[in-house]
Amino acid sequence: MDLNADGLGPVAPGKRHSLELLHMSTTDPNERPGRRPPQLLRLIVAGLESLSPYMVRVTVAGPELEGFALNEPAASIRLLVPSSGTSDLVMPEWNGNEFLLPDGSRPIIRTFTPRYFDPDGPAVDIDIVLHEHGATSAWAREAQPGDPVAITGPGRGYRIDPSARSFFLAGDETAMPAIGQLLEQIPESIAIQVVVEVAHPDARLDLPDHPAASIAWVDRGTGDAPGTALVAAVEGATIEAGTKVWVAGEAGSLFHIRRNLMEERALPRADVTVRGYWKHGR
Repeated sequence: MDLNADGLGPVAPGKRHSLELLHMSTTDPNERPGRRPPQLLRLIVAGLESLSPYMVRVTVAGPELEGFALNEPAASIRLLVPSSGTSDLVMPEWNGNEFLLPDGSRPIIRTFTPRYFDPDGPAVDIDIVLHEHGATSAWAREAQPGDPVAITGPGRGYRIDPSARSFFLAGDETAMPAIGQLLEQIPESIAIQVVVEVAHPDARLDLPDHPAASIAWVDRGTGDAPGTALVAAVEGATIEAGTKVWVAGEAGSLFHIRRNLMEERALPRADVTVRGYWKHGR
């Protein structure tokens, strides 16, 4: 995800729906080579809302969202925005492996968590972290209502085990939308530990209330690589047997977190979900 919220107006009013947890899975066609090509839905920016100096909520809407559904929390969509230096959206073609523009170049298309879906709009809210660098961040800073975009998906989400003893959720800024959905969907009787790494205290957001959740914020030190504080927090956390673990964030740091969980702690593979959302330097 990407970040900075200068000049952003309020989001258009409308009903927002949290996800309904269904015991079924969704699969992103991008993850299934040889199957039908991913369908790009043409939409427009319907609203913009600054959530913090480091995150903006972009609401995209349009009739092609008819039939769209979010069946699991922490699902994914891919967002296509105009190429740098233009406001025109050129639709790429699927070559069997990836999307390419007519000139053979790659479009600006990135993966995000769809935070809310309003079927009455229909509209989808996408929370974008504003990094110092990043094509989607740059686009989000300048986006205006009416700008064209497209999305594919949704991809698979996370199936919550209602019989779990407890949950441990951890991630950086890019994981906050998914963590918010998980807090909304995990049964209130189940204890949850949450750890979130942010670049600055001002990047902290109000997460959904959960009566059995404890939330710890860890600030990334000046000059520290993304994920450094998160790795230390996870390695120092107490995770009891039977806890379901979900972690997402910068891919390099997750290598160390996965090793701690799977090798050093020897947690059952079925209890651990680790997802790399982005790569530092790319």
